[in-house]
Amino acid sequence: MTESRIRTVVEAIHSSSSQAVLHLTGGASQTVGSLLSVPGASNTVLEVVVPYSKMSLIQLLGKIPSQFCSQQTAEDMALLAYNRALKLSTPGSPVVGVGFTGSLASSRPKLGEHRLYMSTRTADQLWISRVTLTKGLRTREEEDGVSSHLLIKAIANACKIRAASISVLSESDVSDECVTHFNEDQQLEQLINGQICFKIYPFANEIPTERKIIMPGSFNPLHDGHLKLMEVATRICRDGYPCFEISAVNADKPPLSVSQIKDRVKQFEKNGKTVIISNQPYFYKKAELFPGSAFVIGADTAPKYYDGDYSKMLKILIGCKETGCTFLVGGRNVDGAFKVLDDIDVPEELKDMFVSIPAEQFRMDISSTEIRNASAM
Repeated sequence: MTESRIRTVVEAIHSSSSQAVLHLTGGASQTVGSLLSVPGASNTVLEVVVPYSKMSLIQLLGKIPSQFCSQQTAEDMALLAYNRALKLSTPGSPVVGVGFTGSLASSRPKLGEHRLYMSTRTADQLWISRVTLTKGLRTREEEDGVSSHLLIKAIANACKIRAASISVLSESDVSDECVTHFNEDQQLEQLINGQICFKIYPFANEIPTERKIIMPGSFNPLHDGHLKLMEVATRICRDGYPCFEISAVNADKPPLSVSQIKDRVKQFEKNGKTVIISNQPYFYKKAELFPGSAFVIGADTAPKYYDGDYSKMLKILIGCKETGCTFLVGGRNVDGAFKVLDDIDVPEELKDMFVSIPAEQFRMDISSTEIRNASAM
């Protein structure tokens, strides 16, 4: 592709609604310059990580790969980038994880092939490509240029943009690719198994913002109390994108099944409310997953001791505070008495992390458990 055609493709990428994280090693360095030099890059590029040394790549992957330049490594990098993009993206935006690993021409002759592996991961698709470049045909800079052009086309395809069909490969170069598609059930299975960190269903009509207002719960069933509490919390926060959140994985129960998750999701679709399905049952893990968010909780939830250990509770909640998260606390019936934030002994160093939802703005004593019990009678 010529520079003008590359620019046209990059402009189309930036005009799409997709947001991406890139993990690159061993080549394709010109991709970054091409993406960032065109206006609108902040619409698309969330983060670029270049784990160039072996130790850096090991730390990114969390393991020693059997081969540093391989299809599996590119796929692992793309999946990590995808999960990172989920955490950094505007709620509801399509996200793309990009992985690239190459073994290109260097200052010393290579015994093996000059090859590269690319992978892109989206919610419903995994794409992988291997390219073997003809030895001696190009300089290192030229091989980096070829790999960069190929990766830009791959990113465009992942953003559902038809890139220029002109090939930058010679007749002696060899390339092949494969695509795996995932339906909704498979995506939810991947979430339950821990491959992806969450899946968002953006049913709401609100304009998304980076900050989320999150109400965690089982929502079995979703009721008017939940909806009213979220409405009040959103007014108090003033800015933020309201999301309900269900953890498919429970701390002391078996995980929800795919059919159970889909049944609960239908409630939010019916009410036009955004819901996130995650796999983190603990608040300190939720805070890591959704940094900077405001969590909406009941007075019966925070703060509570972890395993009866005050110091452990303090350490965990300070960790939540360091992620930039806050907690909006609504009143709840606890052992027959209605309690609010002022009734809870909050450690001094954590007080600015908790905001009370006044009882005069919200009080509803109904619970999902009571609704389930009543419907069973």
